[in-house]
Amino acid sequence: KNNTMRLFFTSLATLLLLWCNAQQITPFPNRYQPQPGQLAVPAKLTISAAEKELAALIPVFARSAKDFYGITVKEKSKNGFVRIVRTKQISGAEAYKLTIGKNGVVIEGGSDQGCFYGLQSLLQLLNEAQPGGTLNCAVIEDQPRFGWRGVMLDESRHFFGKEQVKQILDLMALQKLNKFHWHLTDVPGWRIEIKQYPRLTTTGGIGNHTDPAAPARFYTQEEIAEIVEYARQRFIEVIPEIDMPGHATAAVKAYPEFNGGGSERYPDFTFNPGKEGTYSFLTNILREVTRLFPSDYIHIGGDEVHFGNEHWSALPEVQQLMNTQKLKNLVEVEHYFLHRMADSIQTIGKKVVGWDEVVTAGLPNSNTLVMWWRHDQKPLLNKAITQNYEVVLCPRIPLYFDFVQNKTHTHGRKWQGSYAPIEAVYDFPDNYFAGEISVTDPLVKGIQANVWSETIHTPERMQFMLYPRLSALAEAAWTESHAKNRERFFEQMNSMLKLYQQKGINFFDYRNPDSPETFGPEK
Repeated sequence: KNNTMRLFFTSLATLLLLWCNAQQITPFPNRYQPQPGQLAVPAKLTISAAEKELAALIPVFARSAKDFYGITVKEKSKNGFVRIVRTKQISGAEAYKLTIGKNGVVIEGGSDQGCFYGLQSLLQLLNEAQPGGTLNCAVIEDQPRFGWRGVMLDESRHFFGKEQVKQILDLMALQKLNKFHWHLTDVPGWRIEIKQYPRLTTTGGIGNHTDPAAPARFYTQEEIAEIVEYARQRFIEVIPEIDMPGHATAAVKAYPEFNGGGSERYPDFTFNPGKEGTYSFLTNILREVTRLFPSDYIHIGGDEVHFGNEHWSALPEVQQLMNTQKLKNLVEVEHYFLHRMADSIQTIGKKVVGWDEVVTAGLPNSNTLVMWWRHDQKPLLNKAITQNYEVVLCPRIPLYFDFVQNKTHTHGRKWQGSYAPIEAVYDFPDNYFAGEISVTDPLVKGIQANVWSETIHTPERMQFMLYPRLSALAEAAWTESHAKNRERFFEQMNSMLKLYQQKGINFFDYRNPDSPETFGPEK
């Protein structure tokens, strides 16, 4: 009897040890099957691909292994320690199977993207084992909970530059996030070069939220192409946002002939919806944007127009538009504008993305994706789904990362006392809606965190607000609710925090919540 009990507990301990192997992977795999035995990791790691197309994955994997963990990986024509294989037996573009056997590691996917994600899981396991160590034998069969797993970065209010963006893309890819929403235009500055309208950057690029006279900073088209290609190699889609008809101050500063005015608090806030030239101007911009971004989507904002549209009623062009189109009020003028621009975007072969205000505009649901951000307006989310709009969930609480992470923090936003700690990010969206909507509805495409930068004025501050909440977002977006466990997540985060530390990333250490906020040298 004692031997039987001893054998039982020994087996249980072994299984727990094997299961702990998966704890090194963020986001946590949805299905992990420990197998008997261990695999010795050779001092010289090699990797091979069964097909030429799959071999394109190897340079990025090798670069990440070296940059993240100091591991050197060499490509081999065949029979590498790690083998990448495409198989029709795995359905789902992002699904993969990772087998750690006694003779090596096999990564299988039905697509290049699935294989890429298998490599990201292996990369984190190799970090723990290192060459010369061992991997516990196991089979991981994994695919994401949501197809849209996004991060938005606002670079209009404060500009961070391409090296910071690339670092974000690297860490997104490692943690299987796949959409980078780039907020490039707003009130303080226009950050994307448009060759047909050079003053957008030379004039509109001047200033930021902190300093209206700061020298112009923006991305050239060559830099945009470089970043888009960098993201593509990591299976991240870059979605540009060109804000309209509000949040247009930087643009109309450069081209005042399209100015629709504003309000006392938000002067020069809008484009002029009554001028036919406004639509030509914006469509020409979007044509250039389309050539730079292969994404299916263009985000046009469409939010908070009421902040600065009161001057529209005094514009003769708008009065004429209202008479001609029989528009009863300025809200109908706003909706007319959005429909015109949505038509332009459809004509150039893209789909519209807009903040949740576009639901009331009645844009065609077949060509519109809605980002639900106003967490206090759940009926509007219900309305979007009822009207068959595809939606991405990015509510202020808990997915606005300019909201503070700890109750003691003072530099950042709160909403009626609420803020966005890492625990709330991790728990989203489970139990968030209390049955009001189903997050398994196929119209719910996924979730996204938004990094607005009014209170984020340096790269150090941006990192402090983004990391490690990025990791909680990744698991919330990838891992099914049945496989999530907050206590286990914080255990596995020790590995990710170690990586952040080694990379010199200025993250918020929630383990020491009394540590001071970080702002960077320009505070």
